[in-house]
Amino acid sequence: MSEEQGIYVFCCIQTDEEASFGTVEFEGEEREIRTIHYKDAAMVVTEVPMKIYHPSRENLMMHQQVISTVMEKSDTVVPISFGNVFHTDEDVAALAESLYPQLEKLFPKIKGKIEVGLKVIGKKEWLEKNINQNENVAKKKQVVQSKSEAAGYFDRIQLGEMAKDFFQGMQSEMETEIHEPLKPLAEAAKTNDPIGEKMLLNAAYLIDHDKEAEFDEMVNELHDQWQDRVDFKYTGPWPAYNFINIKLKVEEQETP
Repeated sequence: MSEEQGIYVFCCIQTDEEASFGTVEFEGEEREIRTIHYKDAAMVVTEVPMKIYHPSRENLMMHQQVISTVMEKSDTVVPISFGNVFHTDEDVAALAESLYPQLEKLFPKIKGKIEVGLKVIGKKEWLEKNINQNENVAKKKQVVQSKSEAAGYFDRIQLGEMAKDFFQGMQSEMETEIHEPLKPLAEAAKTNDPIGEKMLLNAAYLIDHDKEAEFDEMVNELHDQWQDRVDFKYTGPWPAYNFINIKLKVEEQETP
């Protein structure tokens, strides 16, 4: 008995014309990427075996690669979260219909816009030098080193709190010195929680495609000013992940 086939959804674009985006290797087979429509909302899909897909690195990269390919041909891409499989084309068209009130508002907001990400990571030597120059931290370090482990327990907690305050101060500085100058060049900007103790800024920017070169130039200027102290990780272009709140999870559509 052959495996039941389902429809896997990658993203949604604004078009009322059928579109093809080549093929994708999924589960070891080349599969055609096509569209399913409701009004001017087109779901970008492929046929796959009907089952639950796990977000392995390989699967996530495949999902993202398809969205990147779609972005080359469409200037209005609404990403759909990984792993959504439906039974039939009709189910996907019904999904597009149910999302349409949101999509209708989103399309004009993201048309011709891309997202870029900027992570600023403090260089270890620079961070250590700064924290060691902090008078309160230096004094508390001496106290901790001079006491026995048990006696120094609360001092160590205080030292940890001081280090946390220090990093929060550095993160505020990066927001002022790096994030704020970039905001006027973006349609929208937001900061996310930094990941790991050396990350001082984790920001996303929605920019007009036409302003990409100007934005890149400002990022390069800021990097030149800060490169002795921090590393920049500048990524994109992406669809507007951080500026779209459609988080689709369709458990009821999965096979029992």
